[in-house]
Amino acid sequence: MNAAEDIQTEPPPAGRGTRATHLLRMIPLSVLDLSPVPEGSDAGQALRHSLDLARHAEAFGYRRFWMAEHHNMPGIASAATAVALAHVAAGTKTIRVGAGGIMLPNHAPLLIAEQFGTLAALHPGRIDLGVGRAPGSDQIAARAMRRNLAADVDDFPRDVMELMDYFQPAEPGQMLQAVPGAGLDVPVWILGSSTYGAQLAAALGLPYAFASHFAPAQMREAVAVYRERFRPSPHLAAPYVMLGVNVFAAETDAEAWRLFSSLQQAFLNLRSGRPGKLPPPVDGLDARLDPRARAMLEGALACSIVGGAEAVRDGLTAFAERTGADELMVTAQIFDHDSRLRSFEILADVHAGLAAPQEKQAALLACDAD
Repeated sequence: MNAAEDIQTEPPPAGRGTRATHLLRMIPLSVLDLSPVPEGSDAGQALRHSLDLARHAEAFGYRRFWMAEHHNMPGIASAATAVALAHVAAGTKTIRVGAGGIMLPNHAPLLIAEQFGTLAALHPGRIDLGVGRAPGSDQIAARAMRRNLAADVDDFPRDVMELMDYFQPAEPGQMLQAVPGAGLDVPVWILGSSTYGAQLAAALGLPYAFASHFAPAQMREAVAVYRERFRPSPHLAAPYVMLGVNVFAAETDAEAWRLFSSLQQAFLNLRSGRPGKLPPPVDGLDARLDPRARAMLEGALACSIVGGAEAVRDGLTAFAERTGADELMVTAQIFDHDSRLRSFEILADVHAGLAAPQEKQAALLACDAD
C-alpha cells in the first residue's frame, strides 16, 4: 500500500562526474516482460523463459520484474498475469515482482485484490500492482471479457479507489473484504500512455508509469502534468515517474539492430491486423520498409536504444537527462532467449559501470523529449 517503502531517491552530490552520468547511475533499472512467444515455440516455453529471465535479472541487479496483461495475441503468453507472476515470484528470491499492468476494466476490483493479496501473502514485500484502463486486446476479446464496452470513463478512477480500499485493514463488522488482501502491502501504480492516467496518478498521490516504449507521443506532456499536479498522499510524498524504454544490446551495433528487427516486424504485423508470434530477426529490414511503415515504426518505437555497450551507455545517459525519469522500465522482445539474456546483462554492466568517463557520443535511436 505504501509505495514509498520501495522507492528511494537521492540527489546527485556536487562535483562527482557529469550530472547526466550520475543521474543515470542513481536511476534504478527494472524489467518489463511480455513473455514473448517466438515463431516455432509455444506459450509454455515462453513462460519458462520468463522465469529464467527473472532469475537472471535478479542476479544482474534489476529492481523489479513486471509482466503485462494482453489478450488474443499469439506472440504474448502473459494473459493470465497473476498466474504468470506467481510462477516467477516462486522461482525468485529478492526481486520485486508485479503487473505492468493489469487492465482493470477487464476485472472486478475485488478479484484483483484477492489475486494480488494472495501473491503478497506468499511473497511479502515483493509484490507491485500497476493498473491501466485500456483493454489490452482487440475489440473482439474486449467484448468477450467485459460483455459491455459502453462503460463510463469515470468507472476507472472508482475502480482504482475500490481496489485500494480492499488493501486497507478490515474494520470490525466489515461485510466485504479481500481475503487475502486486507491489510497487506501491495503498492498500486497508475499506468498510462496519455495525460488521463497522469492526472489520476497525481490526484491520488500514486507512482506513475508511462508506456513510452510503444506509445511515446504524449510522454513529455503527461510527465509534466503528473509532476505539476501531484498531491502528496500516505502512499507517496513526492512524484515518482517510471518510463518504458526498449533496449536491444549486443556485442556489436550491427547485431543489436538485427535483433531489433524482430520487434519491428511484430509491430508491423500488429498494426496491419495480423498479430502473430515473434518473428526471427532479418538483415536489411530498414531498406525494405515503405515510407508509411518506416514512419509508423519511428513513431511507435521512438523510445528505443539499440547498439553495443557504448551506444547503450550513451543512449541511456541522454534519455535520463532529457526525461528526468526516476526509474526506467526496460523491455526487449528478442527472438533468441540467450541473446535476450545477454542484452539485459550488457545493459546491467553498462549501468553498473557508468562512473567511467564517456569517450564519445554514439548514434542511436531515442525518443525526443525536447
